[in-house]
Formats: sequence, C-alpha cells, structure tokens
Amino acid sequence: MKLLIQRGTERYRRLPVAQAADYMPASQRYAGREIRQSPLFAGDSPSPPGTFVATGQPISTVALRQWSAAKHGRSARRVLLYSHDTFGLGHLRRNLAIVEHLMQRKPPFSGMLLTGSPMAGSWPMPTGLEVRALPPVIKVGAEEYAARDLSSSFEVVKAQREAAILDAIASYRPDFFLVDHAPAGMKGELLPALRFIREEMPATRTVLGLRDVIDSPETVRQVWQAQGIYELLETEYDQILVYGSRHLFDVVSAYKLSPKVAAKVRYCGYVARTGLHGIADVPVAPSGLPVVLVTVGGGGDGYALIDAYLEALRRIPQNTVHSIVVPGPLMPPDQYQTLARIAAQRPDIQIIPYTTELVGLLHIADLVVAMGGYNTTAEILAARKSAILVPRSTPRMEQWLRATTLSQLGLVWMVQPEEDLVDRLVELVPVAVAGDRSLGKQWDTVDLGGVHRVAEVLEEMLYPGTSTEVSL
Repeated sequence: MKLLIQRGTERYRRLPVAQAADYMPASQRYAGREIRQSPLFAGDSPSPPGTFVATGQPISTVALRQWSAAKHGRSARRVLLYSHDTFGLGHLRRNLAIVEHLMQRKPPFSGMLLTGSPMAGSWPMPTGLEVRALPPVIKVGAEEYAARDLSSSFEVVKAQREAAILDAIASYRPDFFLVDHAPAGMKGELLPALRFIREEMPATRTVLGLRDVIDSPETVRQVWQAQGIYELLETEYDQILVYGSRHLFDVVSAYKLSPKVAAKVRYCGYVARTGLHGIADVPVAPSGLPVVLVTVGGGGDGYALIDAYLEALRRIPQNTVHSIVVPGPLMPPDQYQTLARIAAQRPDIQIIPYTTELVGLLHIADLVVAMGGYNTTAEILAARKSAILVPRSTPRMEQWLRATTLSQLGLVWMVQPEEDLVDRLVELVPVAVAGDRSLGKQWDTVDLGGVHRVAEVLEEMLYPGTSTEVSL
C-alpha cells in the first residue's frame, strides 16, 4: 500500500477506538455501519432525510446511482469532487450543478462526489454519479467542528474521513480532483490526499473552486496566513476557479495572491442550476395573487427571517400576496413547528418543509425573500426575479458583501443587519410585488455561465491549446 495511505492508517490506529483492530480499507471497515444523525439536525420533512451507510461506499438509496465503468469506460474523463459540507446545503448544491453539467458534455465526464452533507441521501443525483458519504460533522465555532454522531469523537471522525478520501482517490484514479471552497479541507483533512496525488498520481490535476466571496478580505488573509493556505495554493493546486466575476469581486487583489498563484486563477462566472427537473412533489395552491417565495437555504439559521416575514404579513392587508415559505430540511424541528402553527392560521400562507426543486418554485414566484447564500442568489439572478435579500453578517461577511454588491447594481433590495427587519419587510414587500422599482437594467453585468466555463477550463487542461473564454 502506498506510503501516504500507510501514514494515514497509522494515525487512525493510534486512536482509542481503533487500537484493537487491524487496518483495512475504508470500504470494508465501515461497510454496513450507520452514521447516526443528531435529532437536532434531522430537520422536519415529509420523508426521512436519508441514512448514511458504509463510509467509502455509495450511499444506499435509489436516489444515488453508482458510477459504471462498463457504461462510461475507463477512457471517460473522470472528475472527483470534494464537498466538505459542515453546514447548510450550499456546497452540495453547487457541486451537483457542476457535475450534472460535466456528465452531460459530449463526450461526457464521469463523476464521483465525496460529501459530508446530512441531506445527500435524499437529494436527487445525476444518473451515473457515484456518491461516497463522509462521516458528517457540525460546525460549533470559528474553524471548530464536532462529530454529528454524538457517540463519536471528532478525532475519530476526522481520521475516518481522511481514510475515505484517500481510498476514493486511489480506487477511482481521477483525471481531476475538484475541491470546493476549502483548500486544505475540513481542519486539514485534505493534506494527506493532496500529498498522495503529487507523489503517486502526478497526472491527476488538482483544481480548487472558490465561490465569489469567502469572507471579508482581512479575515481571509488572516486565516490563510495562519493555516498555511498561501503555500498550499502555490504547491498543491494546478488551477484555481472562481465561481464569480472579477469586476464584482477580485479575489487576486482582495486576498493578495502572489503572482504565481494569480496566474492559476480563472474567473468562471456564477454557478447556477437553472434546469427544471419537475415540481410535482411541491403542489402550489392557486390564488391569483402575486407569489412571494421565502427561502432560507438549509434552514439551520433561517428561523429569524421567516418569523419576521410572518410578523410583517400581519401588518400587510390579507390577500395582498400568496406566500410560499420553505424553512429547509436543517431547521430544528421545534422552530419549524412554531412557524407551521403561525402559517396554518392564514389561507394565503403555504408552508413547504423543504424541496429539492427550488428552481421550479423560483420560476413561479413574483418576489423572493432570502438570506443571500451563494446558490439561492445565483438562481435568483438566473431566473431574473425581484428579490429582497436579508444577509447574515456573522460568522462570515460573505452574504453581506454579496448582497451589498448586487444591491448597488440595482438587482436586489437589501435589508441591512442593523435595520428593523419587520418594519423593512412591511415597507418593501408591497413595493417589490407592485414592481415600483425598475430592476433589470444591469442583469447583463452578472456572468451566469459558471457550469459551462468550469467544463471548458477542465477540457483545456486535458487538451492544452484549446481556447477558453475567461469571465471578466
């Protein structure tokens, strides 16, 4: 077995729970073992959110389909996507938008996804995509995590994840290892894998994908300096893809990237899932009223916005709008039940626990009220919908920076964190559904070609000399 895998397994064997067991590949070691979710994060949905089984094995559910060597052949262009997924649904949704397009290219890529999302087992996956579950963790503070399974220690779970990542790379032997957002992975869990690729699989291209904004420039520079990320970008990554536009947010300047690293950066435009995959499971009550969609992504921290919106509706005349409220699968059950009781008192409010087809709901909405996360915002822009964004400003400034930029372009209304949210919604919702503000003059300033340009960049890396348009 390769030296780096041996190093990783030695680290695992030193942990208390592993001392009595000899090492075996992750695909055997965790076969058949459930990774239990804490009830606090199970959400409240019409169907169970899916069970994680067999770390290093495809998730056992009809929604996930294994990669087929017979179908694609070993000559297929293979991409392994890493999605650490410690909070919310953003990383999972962005990776699925990218890999779905890659697998539809001609000739197609074949794909494997490594994900720690607690919702992966109930999310629709592209046919042919192999999904391997990483033991899920939860974020408990700035750069601090804990095992989602409360019976396990974080050290054990991290070692399991590292071994599963190495197993996937060694067995799948991808042409591309596409890392989402976290250059070193969750608490450095990618470092053994990146070293293994450099030493044992040098033909594999390592690619980092960054969303348009990570955090305030000062914070990113401080964290990257402390964690050695700048050196990592210089030595371990062949290409850095920015899922945004340089004229909206210049990561090279903001994060003070060196000339060597800056030369690897390609701006791809926003990644947005725009295809309609059907919303038969989400019936919408016909009313003839303007439709307001209220969505808070995964919902883990979305209660305050929905609660404020429902309070605002009490001050707006009934039958002004028909509201569709989507709390999300990760909202704690007690919070969801509170909102559901309030919504049940009015016929013009429809509450849907969560949906995997948010794009379909966006297309029937006249106005969207959301927090300002990357995926929801990109999908709002792609659908060219009026929107009120209520971004959070902690623990990261990401949403606030994004919403501020788009508000300055006249593409969205924005409620500042220090404003009275209920009063502002009472003021803005009737104005927005009435179309009293001229939106749309600068739609074309936002590049939404992310999934296409990611594919083009990867193809160019395989076939140097191929021309790839770069987003400006």
